[in-house]
Amino acid sequence: MSGLSGQYPLSDLLECAGLARSSYYYALAHPKGPTRPELWDAAAEIFSRTANGCGHRQIAMCLRAERGAVIADKTVLKMMHEMGIRCGIRRETDYHRYNSYKGVVGRTFENVVGRDFEADGPWEKMGTDVTEFRQPWGKAYFAPVYDFGSKEIVAWATSTHPNMAQQRELLDQLVSKKPEGARPILHSDSKNVHSRFAAACWRPYPASRDRIAAS
Repeated sequence: MSGLSGQYPLSDLLECAGLARSSYYYALAHPKGPTRPELWDAAAEIFSRTANGCGHRQIAMCLRAERGAVIADKTVLKMMHEMGIRCGIRRETDYHRYNSYKGVVGRTFENVVGRDFEADGPWEKMGTDVTEFRQPWGKAYFAPVYDFGSKEIVAWATSTHPNMAQQRELLDQLVSKKPEGARPILHSDSKNVHSRFAAACWRPYPASRDRIAAS
């Protein structure tokens, strides 16, 4: 905008840019500069100590311990981005959430529900999924069945492993609570657990198998 200010009225440029006049003059008075430039040389020296460089946490630790710098880890990360340096080694993390997707496995079903989750009454449309919870002692998996009509959890199963046993327990509980004559549509995602869940519904409960919608 500064390059065009001599060719066009400033008011027109500000209107085209959708910028307030005060914001324009504030940006002129406070130009953006590099982050902590006095530490760039020290950060570059620390980064060069190993063949693949160092991460921002290690650089920040060294800056605080060796140079007495008062600087946050995220500030060092921002400084590294501006310097154009990046650690060549990425630490493996253990916080990845459970993901059972393995592509198309076994029998698949038509997406009967689509994105229409409205129901006129209870035991018409239901949804299920598996949620992972991390605990100090390990992981727990919660599999509920939600009734879109009554807005209630009508069945659930918990387990330390998202396996077929959990799905059968959930299905047994659901079938035992199903009212006489009810023909609900059960909607799940396409992950491997729910492909097995659909298969479990298909074999032991033939009267209900045509109402299972795993999509």
